[in-house]
Amino acid sequence: MALTKQYLKSKPLCKVTFSVPADDAAEAKNVALLGDFNNWNSEEATSLKKQKDGSYKATLELEPGKEYQFRYCLDGEKWINDSQADKYVAAGVADEENSVVTL
Repeated sequence: MALTKQYLKSKPLCKVTFSVPADDAAEAKNVALLGDFNNWNSEEATSLKKQKDGSYKATLELEPGKEYQFRYCLDGEKWINDSQADKYVAAGVADEENSVVTL
């Protein structure tokens, strides 16, 4: 997994590309990104697009100077974290953790 950040000079935003490698999403038909930026609302989840190599990617424009918690949901059932997240925090559910991107 990889998080790439591109700070825009024209406006106070950062383009963050979220990706799930093919190995982690091998059986998935749908990969969704949920987090603080969409209030963890599955109806507002960002769908990642499948790439030719089998990986999934999506890019969001987020406000710099903040931290955003997020996770990937595969087929509406399995939750996974990003192995390249800036850090991890307790999710408050069982022993689960959320990925965090810091901008």
